[in-house]
Amino acid sequence: MMQVDTQLLKQLSELLAQTSLNLSQQQIEKLVMFVQLMDKWNKAYNLTSVRDPSQMLVKHIVDSVVVAPFIDKKHYIDVGTGPGLPGIPLAIVLPDTQFILLDSLGKRVRFMRQVAFELGLKNIEPVQSRVEDYQPQISLNGVISRAFASIKDMLHWCEHLVDSSGTFLALKGQYPEQELAELPNNFVLKQGVKLQVPGLEGDRHLILLSKK
Repeated sequence: MMQVDTQLLKQLSELLAQTSLNLSQQQIEKLVMFVQLMDKWNKAYNLTSVRDPSQMLVKHIVDSVVVAPFIDKKHYIDVGTGPGLPGIPLAIVLPDTQFILLDSLGKRVRFMRQVAFELGLKNIEPVQSRVEDYQPQISLNGVISRAFASIKDMLHWCEHLVDSSGTFLALKGQYPEQELAELPNNFVLKQGVKLQVPGLEGDRHLILLSKK
């Protein structure tokens, strides 16, 4: 088992104490280990432009887990997940929820499989595929994305992944008024939430959408 960095552990515990989340010590340790693995693999695999593990805690971990209160069903897909964001932090926080982690790059999928193995995560399924080619084997409750260029593109590429009861969760910076003004007619905005991300400069919003 890898050694947990005590400095990072202390920093993350202090950040999480400023949220409404109530995590076990083991969950917090796994989140830190995920950052340590990202840092280790980043040198060869170029997984993220964030190089400093202390910054990864804010920009990747806390920024992901604050979405957890809005994940209230069983099966989700994280599209364009990169190294597993926000899917892996959410999977650690929500062990009873299943996450398919979709990315088109093999090296990222290999990294996520290694993370699943090292952290003993049974509720993630890393998949290498382009989103438009992927056909889920089970009924999915929602699509999560923090990397798609625009909401319109996200809905266009991901529409086939969920049925009419499914939710689309888009993680955004500033409130995307212009993007929402261009929302396709067959979709409706359910909720726009300003997220509080301790330690992060700038705005974060979660946009929840569904099919009409």
